[in-house]
Amino acid sequence: MLALGSVKNVIADSVKNGRIQFDMHGFLTNVVLADLNLSVSPFLLGRALWAGSRFTTVMTPELIQQFLQATVSGLHETQPPSVRISAVRAIWGYCDQLKISDCTRVIQPCLPSILDGLIQLATQFSSEVLTLVMETLCVVCTVDPAFTISVENKVCPLTIAIFLKYSNDPVVASLAQDIFKELAQIEDCQGPMQMRLIPTLVSIMHAPSDKIPSGLCATAIDILTTVVRNTKLPLSEVLICQAFPVVAQCTLHTDDNATMQNGGECLRAYVAVAMEQIAQWHDEQGHNGLWYVMQVVSQLLDPRTSEYTAAFVGRLVSTLITKAGSQLGENLDQILRAILSKMQQAETLSVMQSLIMVFAQLVHNQLEPLLEFLCSLPGPTGKPALEFVMSEWTSRQPLFYGQYEGKVSTVAMCKLLQHGINTDDKRLQDIMVKGEEVFNADEGIRTRSKAAKNPERWTNIPLLVKLFKLVIGELSSVMEANISRQSNTAEWNQDETNDMWEDQGDNDEEDDDDDDDEGLAGQLLSDMLNTGGSIRCDDDYYDDDGEDDPDTLKDPLYQVDLQAYLTDYLRQFAQQPCYTPFSDHLNEKEKRVLRSIGI
Repeated sequence: MLALGSVKNVIADSVKNGRIQFDMHGFLTNVVLADLNLSVSPFLLGRALWAGSRFTTVMTPELIQQFLQATVSGLHETQPPSVRISAVRAIWGYCDQLKISDCTRVIQPCLPSILDGLIQLATQFSSEVLTLVMETLCVVCTVDPAFTISVENKVCPLTIAIFLKYSNDPVVASLAQDIFKELAQIEDCQGPMQMRLIPTLVSIMHAPSDKIPSGLCATAIDILTTVVRNTKLPLSEVLICQAFPVVAQCTLHTDDNATMQNGGECLRAYVAVAMEQIAQWHDEQGHNGLWYVMQVVSQLLDPRTSEYTAAFVGRLVSTLITKAGSQLGENLDQILRAILSKMQQAETLSVMQSLIMVFAQLVHNQLEPLLEFLCSLPGPTGKPALEFVMSEWTSRQPLFYGQYEGKVSTVAMCKLLQHGINTDDKRLQDIMVKGEEVFNADEGIRTRSKAAKNPERWTNIPLLVKLFKLVIGELSSVMEANISRQSNTAEWNQDETNDMWEDQGDNDEEDDDDDDDEGLAGQLLSDMLNTGGSIRCDDDYYDDDGEDDPDTLKDPLYQVDLQAYLTDYLRQFAQQPCYTPFSDHLNEKEKRVLRSIGI
């Protein structure tokens, strides 16, 4: 049963496609269900409960009812622990599968008994079992909104109590957050849940740091962020008048990096979903919500604070610019000055990327005002700040990570390049930046002593040429990632394992013989280093499933097919008169990429 349950997708698909013959109904009835009527071993009973839940999609409604009754009985406190725990796992499986197949009405009559059993288990077992119970409780809350509304007065207090008791357990805290998220998404649960939860979170944020467990305040702010993000607008008075000022004050007066970061993210949630509401709210001194957000941004960018506090400030500032717009006035200049100051101190890639993303976003929305602003300020060397920003941006672009950030930055570079050519903008054309590293062919292996005696040497090239080369590099990266993904999918779709390995071996031999395909399907590390190519984990970088930020998902840039966009952009660029002098700066790898798209 363990073996069959573990590969149930393979079995179900193979039976459906006619590749194997297997009597699923007979197995479930004559083996699994029959074993539930035996009292041989509690572990056999538990395994049978779990195995039944794995094959819900192939059961008749009558058979599902029989298994559900057995599973609910397995939750009873008189049952052995192994049976009760297996019943919890089975309930998760039934809820999940029945939601997918839109057959939740089958399990609805059992929900009251299931909830009572889960609550009993949550109060009796250790944190290891508790995490399983909470995960199951969360999915139970999604089955029937009407039932969840009726039991909110049980679920919410229980979740709050568990969160407070196990506040030092990040897994339990995360699961509690998931349950609050599900409750927040049900409109009739929002009011009662907020009246129970928000005062608890506010009291945690008000408490002196030495009076509460370490990390509790940051977690409380994270939960508040989840509630704000998932609550139907307009936000309630308790969220605006009580929670908002407290989280702002907490962020301003803490010295804990996690609390500052989470506080910034929480305020970003408020700005993203309820900008008008926080702008209209005023405290007793007459300061509105926007003033508080500005104070927090200044705090996160303060040169005296740790650079890690600015790791997420880029998204907060970008959201603020998008939502507040003209309301920022001179505050926008202050923010950009603070970002420039922080950039001169930051060393960590994640922090620099967060700060540079603000300028990349402004390229999309306010290019000319941005150029004027950066040219009006001196950089660290005395030259205009525009040169400093572009130098930092272009040198770090190949190291940027994140699918969305990659798209924002790459498309912004395309716009900058096109603007510089179309308008003959001397502000961009006169800037020189690092090109490619110069290697001495006679140097041999580069040891530390050699590196100390002979520091790195780089060519200097015009900024617009560097942008052109970087755009080609980004196209190469996304093409490699797409080829790799397609190759992996094709391999896993082979019907027989032996054929898969044989085909892969044949392909490897063909690849070795085919010099024309090298460079896109894979490269040597030495080639990448010698050409200044992008070195990044492509599967993670372009993973469509990794992004869950709601603001990002709403941005049209996130939906851009980067390979198609860059291919079209470069083909159009190749038709312009400036293409020939630009192409003189390309190395062999970059020329090969252009040839692959017909240029």
